[in-house]
Amino acid sequence: MQLQYSPYDFDVHEDPYPYYEQLREDAPVFRNETDDFWALSRHADVLAALRDSDRFSSANGLRMEPAFWGPQAEQFFSFVAMDPPKHTRMRGLVVRAFTQHRVQSLEPRLREIARGLLEPLLERGSFDLMSDFAGPYPTEVISELVGVPEADRAMVRKLGMEIMYTEEESTDLRPEAMQAIGALVGYYTELTIERAANRGDDLLSALLDAADGDDRLTPEEIVGVVILLVGAGIETAMLTLGNLWHAAARNPEQRRVALGAQSDAPTARIADWIDEAMRYDPSNQVILRTTTEPVELHGVKIPADARILLLSGSANRDPRVFANPDKFDLDRDTGDAVAFGSGRHHCLGSNLGLLELRTALQEITTRIADFEIDPAGLRRIHSSNNRGFTALPTTVTPR
Repeated sequence: MQLQYSPYDFDVHEDPYPYYEQLREDAPVFRNETDDFWALSRHADVLAALRDSDRFSSANGLRMEPAFWGPQAEQFFSFVAMDPPKHTRMRGLVVRAFTQHRVQSLEPRLREIARGLLEPLLERGSFDLMSDFAGPYPTEVISELVGVPEADRAMVRKLGMEIMYTEEESTDLRPEAMQAIGALVGYYTELTIERAANRGDDLLSALLDAADGDDRLTPEEIVGVVILLVGAGIETAMLTLGNLWHAAARNPEQRRVALGAQSDAPTARIADWIDEAMRYDPSNQVILRTTTEPVELHGVKIPADARILLLSGSANRDPRVFANPDKFDLDRDTGDAVAFGSGRHHCLGSNLGLLELRTALQEITTRIADFEIDPAGLRRIHSSNNRGFTALPTTVTPR
């Protein structure tokens, strides 16, 4: 295979892992002149860069598309596209609202949402995991957390999908995506104004009340935080559910272990299923940074202001850290996996994401003995930084 890699390449979207293997071995610091980026593919280098926010800045954002990349990135990605001291202030205020207690208190409602969606699907026996469950479920969960009225939730998900994915092999943001961004900003601005006048028991109200002395989030900052949480929360959980489902489907022995087919405790291995799937085939494949000064790595000199792709999907398959990394193995120690980032930008929503996944899988595995997917009906997303499916036709065998 000729040494090449682009996150816009549809062949990479289909299976990035052979590309990653060659990059790790032959070009651990890879330069793509056409798309103007450098890529780091080894686990040690990705982890070191994530933890070195002085030399590897987040200020230009999370996506390479011209509309998103640059000093305007914080308009789309809030505090995730900031460095200290702005990041420290914003994240600190958000943490005051987005508490562990608030997340954990959602669990009974999460179970209600999951059961309500699953019961008619399991009665049918065949369904599309993505459109029928993996998409609607986190939409309902995040909307419940934020305080989005039920009547608006389908619209919120539709707008988010317009922004994230494309069928075109292009770096340009489609006009429909720009319109969707504007519509979401407008919607959450109106919702924030409404909630400022009438508080509720939701995250949006808590963000309005969050304070550090006299310092509070401005309405514009709150809208940015909410769009980040809604977009990232829905997308990550949706794609992760699909990827872990697909990984188990392709590995029958591990699937039987994951489903507890030969056990009286069908939910006992769910945490292992989630952890290994997030290592084996993570929904987030790429983390972007910008160098603040020249950096030399593996004898290669990277200039200042260079766009750096940290290939977290490759780091999780690095044989220097994970033995037999291309094997899906529920008995594996995944403690070193780069699943939620690292350093000061470690994912703030990781606890909620894991709760969503755990609750959904608990509700599923107690009801089914096995499942299979129809390979002919699989459809993948096309995204510069994420990996997953838009369609996973599934047939289940009830317990």
